[in-house]
Amino acid sequence: MEFQKLRDCRFDGSGHFKLDGYPTDVHVEKRLKPNFEALTEANTQRMAELQDKLYAEGCEGVVVILQAMDAAGKDSTIKHVMTGLNPQGVTVASFKQPSSEELAHDFLWRAVTKLPRRGCIGLFNRSYYEDVLVVRVHDLQKTYRMPKRVLDTPKDDFFEQRYRQIRDFERYLWENGYRVLKIFLNVSRDEQRRRFLDRIDDEAKNWKFSSSDVAERELWPKYMDAYEQCIDRTATKEAPWYVIPADQKFYARWLVSEAMVRVLEECGPRYPELPAEQRDDLASAREALLAETGGHDDRGERDESELTVALSENS
Repeated sequence: MEFQKLRDCRFDGSGHFKLDGYPTDVHVEKRLKPNFEALTEANTQRMAELQDKLYAEGCEGVVVILQAMDAAGKDSTIKHVMTGLNPQGVTVASFKQPSSEELAHDFLWRAVTKLPRRGCIGLFNRSYYEDVLVVRVHDLQKTYRMPKRVLDTPKDDFFEQRYRQIRDFERYLWENGYRVLKIFLNVSRDEQRRRFLDRIDDEAKNWKFSSSDVAERELWPKYMDAYEQCIDRTATKEAPWYVIPADQKFYARWLVSEAMVRVLEECGPRYPELPAEQRDDLASAREALLAETGGHDDRGERDESELTVALSENS
């Protein structure tokens, strides 16, 4: 079987994007599920190693954007793929219906307030892309309190301006030490229906379901058109989109973990190299600590003692 690789999911603005060219399912045999779960686990460990260096260096930040239709697996992807990251260096922001305060600002304002510090990773569960997706599908821009010169702009021109503003914003982030990883979990309409039924039939998942989900589902063609246009207009070399087949969650999670490892490796993080003066301070501190035991380093004895206790307790 020829598996889809991460490079097959990548669109960087070269050429013209057509959503039909990106599958929702690559039909991986279920017996291979443990293999991909193991690969994902290995990637989470690699992510943890790279994140530790990223945090210590504090030079570059990473913004991860997850966009998808309802029930595509955004929450579970965050839960399973990001589980190995140190919470100290991660922020998570969920972009739902904007508040009155957020609507009183430009559409990028609420995203700016959620940007992570350099050295950290920011996870955006939905994002400012909602303002060219939901807003476009429902013509919500007509309800904005904005000048007539803005609201009188033809619809296509209005959103072309927003696509440009997003490209400029992501370029701005790139030029200020941030990388933007954009992921679209591409789930099929049939798979969404099955997952909605699961939420209805499983009491433990009832809380995830809303009657509005079915109403939005009726607008599927409009949403697909909106996604196709926004991906086509906002993908760049510095901030490409990854269109991930999401019908099989275990496979989607592996691809997302591959994308995470790739962007962190591209950052090339390294532990800071201490100046000579601080290295001298470390050497002095080491000598002082060893002097307490007469110059004897007893760390190995401690580890051996702890191992002996653990073995005796389990015997």
